[in-house]
Amino acid sequence: MSGTRLNKYIASSGLCSRRKADEYIEAGHVMVNGKKVKELGFLVQSKDKVFVDGKMIHPVKHEYYRFYKPAGYITTAEDEKGRKTIYDLLPDNLHHLKPVGRLDKDSTGLIILTNDGDLINLLTHPSVKVPKLYRVSIDGKITQNDIDKMYKGIEIEPGKTAYAEVEVLDVDNTSSVMEILLYQGLNRQIRKMFEHLGYNVVSLKRIQHATLTLEGLKRGEFKPIKPGQIRDLKNFLNRISAN
Repeated sequence: MSGTRLNKYIASSGLCSRRKADEYIEAGHVMVNGKKVKELGFLVQSKDKVFVDGKMIHPVKHEYYRFYKPAGYITTAEDEKGRKTIYDLLPDNLHHLKPVGRLDKDSTGLIILTNDGDLINLLTHPSVKVPKLYRVSIDGKITQNDIDKMYKGIEIEPGKTAYAEVEVLDVDNTSSVMEILLYQGLNRQIRKMFEHLGYNVVSLKRIQHATLTLEGLKRGEFKPIKPGQIRDLKNFLNRISAN
């Protein structure tokens, strides 16, 4: 019998990833046509009505955007402290999209916005080593010894070791400009690593996330991601997640 697997149907609503949908199903949070369904392989038919925690869900068309975050905005929909958020810069018709990962208030650069729960999960799950490239300026002359420490790992919090690959672009006695490659997503990772080494970060910009870059974007600007770019991104993620 044809149909759509229940976890895929739930994920296509933008509610969550397929993995999280499996958890909802197994925990008994999902009902189809008024009956609780805990079978992971259940197939949803076109006329079926699916509810998660009592709320009816519907598949939605997936949307994908690149956004160039400027400094001074936090990466969240709401802030209890009343700070400006990236959604203050986005039109109302994009407010349903979620950012993939975060950039802190003072950082700039690429943010992927989407309602594709599976893609968000692949891009952010700790088991998938997704490369993220940053352009960073600090207020001191970086040494090879410190570059080696960043590569070997720095404990930025008890039990949390951060790693980074560093390529120096420009350096003098008072400042250094580098490209930094991360495969982790620890909170304020780059800033904490440099703080541990005794440097202050002057500027930090994400210039690439997986296969997507800032190319063609001005600060504060957003653009839809082309279908071919999404296809390339998903193929790349499937390759690295299989390793």
